Amino acid sequence: MNIRQNVTQVLSELPPGVELVAAAKTREPWEILEAIEAGVSIVGENYLQEAERACQVIGDRARLHFIGHLQKNKVKKAVRLFSMIETVDSLEIAGEIDKRCAQIGKTMPVLIEINSGREGQKWGVFPEKAAELTTEISKLPNLEVMGLMTMGPFLGNPENLRPYFRETKALFREIGGLNLPGVSMKYLSMGMTDSYKVAIEEGANLVRIGTRIFGERSDARD
Repeated sequence: MNIRQNVTQVLSELPPGVELVAAAKTREPWEILEAIEAGVSIVGENYLQEAERACQVIGDRARLHFIGHLQKNKVKKAVRLFSMIETVDSLEIAGEIDKRCAQIGKTMPVLIEINSGREGQKWGVFPEKAAELTTEISKLPNLEVMGLMTMGPFLGNPENLRPYFRETKALFREIGGLNLPGVSMKYLSMGMTDSYKVAIEEGANLVRIGTRIFGERSDARD
């Protein structure tokens, strides 16, 4: 598996204005470094422990985005490590991020995670509650809401994800039109290795790609 060639290929396929997040779940720091040397500027991590290990090798050569489910007791470390948290889905976790950022004098860019499939077993706010949640989070002084993120349900055919991506794009426009303080709605993070091309067609400008860059993982798809 040639990580450098994979990164070069993926970057060449992305339209202007679309940014790549290299999803580095379970990957070794040397693999992440190789991706960075090939042109990756944003690394997505699901777990704090893995992110800390990676940071020891990559330093400040790339921005770190948190793309996993963030537990409240991990927020203190997370706000120091990451340049963006893509998975804010409740006022409780947003409040904890706000409190911990205040302690270190930081404003944290965040994305609101949308459960576009309305799946009970998954994280994320249901679409019909997203505007209300964003309005409440906009009142927190140490957070800047910069957009939305969705995964969509796990479906065999990426084409079947279009309705979920479209609804999230519509929400993105709707919330942007509210002109809330501290809400800029710059990023729409949708699509992974199997679905990023469809996601881009539906308006994504941030795509989270792991397997296409690093090869298959043994546990699950990225």
